[in-house]
Amino acid sequence: MPRRVLVVDDEKQIRAILRAYLTSEGFQVQEAATGAQALHLLTTEPPDLVLLDIGLPDLDGLEVLRTLRKTSDVYVVLVTARAEELDKIIGLGVGADDYVTKPFSPREVVARVKAVLRRTRPDDPGAGLASSPGGAAANPDLLQFDGVTVDTGRREVRVDGIPATLTALEFDLLVALAASPGRVYSRAQLLEKVWGYDFFGDERVVDVHIRGMRKALSDDATSPRIIGTVRSVGYKFLLDPVDGINPASGGDR
Repeated sequence: MPRRVLVVDDEKQIRAILRAYLTSEGFQVQEAATGAQALHLLTTEPPDLVLLDIGLPDLDGLEVLRTLRKTSDVYVVLVTARAEELDKIIGLGVGADDYVTKPFSPREVVARVKAVLRRTRPDDPGAGLASSPGGAAANPDLLQFDGVTVDTGRREVRVDGIPATLTALEFDLLVALAASPGRVYSRAQLLEKVWGYDFFGDERVVDVHIRGMRKALSDDATSPRIIGTVRSVGYKFLLDPVDGINPASGGDR
């Protein structure tokens, strides 16, 4: 089935250009000129990805993003004409997966859409996860640590038994780190693992989503228990698997 992209922009010409380029690459394209229309389509005909303009005439694009994140993990690429870095950081913090700034090349937008949609999920089946103590086969979707359980099949996280609500991207980042406890990943390496090799944006997008992940996990950045920062390098997962079992067989620690 062709992947479906919802283009949300109040400028008809921009919608038409993006539709033409996306359609030529095999995507199905929906259009919305307002935030209200976008939220309606997200409910009735959920897309695989949303290209969301921040400067909409009714609802601010960031408000649309906040609203949809309450019920949906759909991929979102923000489109903004604003030059302020704050807009981009706020959007990423609310749960956007990437952003492009107007004026943009339609080919670049299509490339980013493709990159986001083909992100490698660290939780793909067959990842070769741990066996349980005593030789019984463990749930292959379960990563278990002291106080933290990550169910990659259900895409659920519990911290000390309490469910933690992460965005889709935050969850993917967590699994990428937790699959190799103790290994230090640079921002560039995390971009390759989670966003894809042809990510075009700023490496600081990783920092924004790490902050969101820590908040969701109640992990204090000044004294972290789960996600550690390695200054000038990147991040690592701090917890050891239960009973010393590495959750990723053949992992690259």
